[in-house]
Amino acid sequence: MAEAITIRPMVDSDLSSVLDTLRAALGETPLLKRTPELWDWKHVLNPFGRSIVLVAADRDRVVAVRPLMRWRLRTAAGIEISCVRAVDTAVHPEYHRQGLFRRLNDVALEAAREAGVALVFNTPNPMSRAGYLKQGWRDVGRIGVMVRPTWRLLTQRAADGLLDPGVVLPGVDPAVDLAGNDRPPRGLRTDRSGGYRTWRFAQHPTASYRCIEAAGATAVVRVNRRNSRDELVISELIGPAGHRPIAATAKRATSGYLVAWFSPGSPERRAARRAGLVAIPRITALTMVARPLVDLDVDVFSLDNWDLALSDLELL
Repeated sequence: MAEAITIRPMVDSDLSSVLDTLRAALGETPLLKRTPELWDWKHVLNPFGRSIVLVAADRDRVVAVRPLMRWRLRTAAGIEISCVRAVDTAVHPEYHRQGLFRRLNDVALEAAREAGVALVFNTPNPMSRAGYLKQGWRDVGRIGVMVRPTWRLLTQRAADGLLDPGVVLPGVDPAVDLAGNDRPPRGLRTDRSGGYRTWRFAQHPTASYRCIEAAGATAVVRVNRRNSRDELVISELIGPAGHRPIAATAKRATSGYLVAWFSPGSPERRAARRAGLVAIPRITALTMVARPLVDLDVDVFSLDNWDLALSDLELL
């Protein structure tokens, strides 16, 4: 019964049971294994701080989990906003329809307020989005996709077996060139310190990022497989003249296409367009939602007020 289930903060000894619930509720893919290493990367080693994690426990068994992953944004005026991202939320299928998501959410949001968090944002799937909207979240906007095909798309065959970044992007070492100061934010932008970039790209336990440099700019990319075809995801651009490393990536890659997304009006989006990436009309890759916990001086519900790349939205 739901009344017998305890809502409490997660402790380290809960991890195995938490991962079991995540696998049962959310599943796994060859590119997304719910390992202790991935959990620690997100929720323990995060340079923005350790996550706020609430669990629902039926005796010694964790049957639902609600993590709020620490994040930090800066406004165009340089003001720092302490945020959390709602990720890895799961209720074990055996415990659906007992109100556990709402109970966990209420306790987690109160804990976030007490910790000084100003804003919650996330990109839920269509099924869970409705639940968020019922509990006070509002839509920020739809995230599209930009694509550049390569000539290899005409001849590339569907792939199977393990994904090998060294085959798709031969001769390029894992992410190492992550230096350089970030440009000033145009809107709400992740605080991109050198420590953040090292954690985000070089220390990821499952995704293998590569850095391609040209003309003093760097594209940070990863290999993905969609519908049995290899693609290259441009997660981040560092430095000016960002179109040059994109062009260099397209030239070296054996994948059939490149994919990216940057906020409209950003220099990275202009660079992507100059390098041949085109926004695909009426395609929504993600829908972003948000819930402020305090009064903010910026309208967080307008996507025009955000300054984003794919690295801010996906956590692979």
